[in-house]
This record gives sequence, C-alpha cells and structure tokens, in this order.
Amino acid sequence: MSRTRSPIRSTVGLKAVMAVTGLVLVLFLVAHMLGNLKIFTGAEDFNHYAHWLRDLGTPLLPYGWYLWLQRGALLVALAAHIWAATMLALRARSARPVRYAHRKKVQGSYAARTMRWGGVIIALFVIYHILDLTTGHLNPVGDPTRPQANVVADFAPERWYVTLFYTLAVVALGFHLRHGAYSAFRSLGQQTPKGERRAQGLALAFAVALSVGYLVVPFAVLLGLVR
Repeated sequence: MSRTRSPIRSTVGLKAVMAVTGLVLVLFLVAHMLGNLKIFTGAEDFNHYAHWLRDLGTPLLPYGWYLWLQRGALLVALAAHIWAATMLALRARSARPVRYAHRKKVQGSYAARTMRWGGVIIALFVIYHILDLTTGHLNPVGDPTRPQANVVADFAPERWYVTLFYTLAVVALGFHLRHGAYSAFRSLGQQTPKGERRAQGLALAFAVALSVGYLVVPFAVLLGLVR
C-alpha cells in the first residue's frame, strides 16, 4: 500500500518552494543593497537609516524586534530554499543511478557545481556577516549605535582579507543569482532561441548590477572614498 506524497514534496511543489523562497530572498537582497548604498550620503544619514530599521514596528513591537522577526523569516526562507534544492538534486540523481562512462561537461552540470559550492560560500559568509555587523563580536568597533563606523572599520585597508572574503561571497552570490534568474526567466516562457538569449542577458545584467551594488561599498572604504 503506497503512501500519498504530499503536494509540497512533489517535483512541482519543490520547484514552487524554491521559486517563492528565492523571490523573498532576492527582494531582501535588493532592499539591503539599496540601504547599504546610503553610506555614500554621509555617516549621519546612514546611522539614521540603521536606527530607523530598529524602530520599525514600535510601539506595537519592542525596539529592534522587527529586525529579529525579519531575520527569522529570512532564515526560514533560506532553510526551505536549501531543503527544496537538495531534494530536487537527490531526486534527479536517483532518477539516473548509473553514471555514463563518457559524458561531456554540459552547462547543466557546471551550473549545478556553481550553485552547490556557491551556496556553501554564501552560507559561511552569512554566519560571519551576522557575527560581524549584526552582533558585533567580530567587528573592530562593534558599537550598535555607530553603524557607519562599524562598516568603515570592517573594510579598512589593514583588514583586506575581510574585503577579499566579502568579494568572494558576492561573486558566488552573483553566479547563484544568474543561474536562478535565468531559470526563472525560462520558466516564464522564454523557450525560443531568441528568448533563451534574452533570458541569459537579463539574468547576467541583474546578477552584475546586484554584485556591483554590494561590492562598491567595501571597495569605497578600502580606497578611502568613505571614511
């Protein structure tokens, strides 16, 4: 007697989970990037923005609770995204249990390796980023009342290795977003050769724009453009 599989565990359901959670994470990344860019408007504006985020929801919520609720929701979305991706990968592998003796490296296998290792790098960076700029344990300043000073201290020239790690994580994120966005655009019906090229171009443009938006802050600090 076979058990009925839950709709969410079906291949379609897993892809839907990946799509929804991916969209949530992408929207956060865009909003977070725009917030980071406020550092170019001056320390006072950047600090005001950071404190405003902690004030969101008050007096209904205690001070700072909005950010923790947001972090919790993002953690759930990230866990669901990883779970769905893992289930789909295992299902694809079990559907082809015998490896081909000779198989050319195709775009699909390259994308899978990029997504897998990129996901590991991004996960490690998220942990470091929380301990650095959220809790302040790994930040030279670590003062929650001075967010701009925390950022400047974090990417100071003598801490070039932090900027290097940040760059590696953002580049990995860019590859991840490029593949994810390309898959999303293809799912929207871009199946013709012209549509494929358009989907590739849009995905690449989006990934590059977001990556540059994140990298411009640490390199501006590194080069002394932001003090």
